[in-house]
Amino acid sequence: MEKDDIVLETKGLKKTFVTNKGKTQVEAVKGINLKVNKGKIFGFLGPNGAGKTTSLSMLTTLLVPTGGDATVVGFDLLKEPEKIREYIGYVSQSGGVDMSANAEDNLILQARLHGASGDVAKKRASELIKQFELSEFAERKTTSYSGGQKRRLDLALGMVHRPKLIFLDEPTTGLDPQSRAHFWEEIRRVKTAGVTIFLTTHYLDEADNLCDYLAIIDQGTIVAEGSSTQLKRQIGRESIIIGFKDMKDLEQAKSLLGKQSYILKLRSEENKLHLYVKDGEKLLVDVLHLLDNHAVEMHSIELAKPSLDDVFLEKTGRSLREEGS
Repeated sequence: MEKDDIVLETKGLKKTFVTNKGKTQVEAVKGINLKVNKGKIFGFLGPNGAGKTTSLSMLTTLLVPTGGDATVVGFDLLKEPEKIREYIGYVSQSGGVDMSANAEDNLILQARLHGASGDVAKKRASELIKQFELSEFAERKTTSYSGGQKRRLDLALGMVHRPKLIFLDEPTTGLDPQSRAHFWEEIRRVKTAGVTIFLTTHYLDEADNLCDYLAIIDQGTIVAEGSSTQLKRQIGRESIIIGFKDMKDLEQAKSLLGKQSYILKLRSEENKLHLYVKDGEKLLVDVLHLLDNHAVEMHSIELAKPSLDDVFLEKTGRSLREEGS
């Protein structure tokens, strides 16, 4: 990777908070190393409380790091924060919309705050209303907007000053599936325009479908990184997922299958048993025969390829789905 292609880089970046009147130190981010390539969607995946938002707050100059170094859009994070702010956009989880105004007024105000003249601000607002398909409701007060409409306006506000890099913190939290899918398309359009995107998420499908490259963070530490395909390939195994109506059948199956040498790992989740194996298609028949011979009744069975949740499970010992995502 050429140096000019790197839009963000951190070396040992960390943040420690002091609590309990200075008696307790909490390491929220424990010395992370990241490289974000120009023009890509970089995903920061992890459960709530993993350190994603704290990392983002440092990289957007809102929090001063406790240690480490970082370069953002070519400027030193500690020495040149004002320069960084000129070239980045930031959309927080809560957004930055003025709920007493409409979309056009919000965009004009944001442009003026970035130093644009009145005429230039109006022109830019008009461009963004068209780009993000806000025309239908642009003159209504934002109190009447749906969650998806408000998030599109949030993204437009982050793009007012044409940033080189935009940070999106959990951008689709609380949106319904249709609104999320629509917002994904908006993000892809921003990427197509040449803007680099740094996105935090705890949604596995969002990371899988949207991001070119991923870093998985847990308890303030990067536990894995790579493209979604690369990360899944590291697992080198498939999973056979068996569903049961009766928990007694599940427990009996767990006991039987736990003794088989071809089972690499086994875990139960609600009424399902997950068997991690190599060459799942061949072993599917063996599993069926074993359970049938012992009169274990199944409700369903399927063969699944490795997922990002399997990667998280492999690296941390627990499922990301179980972390409230």
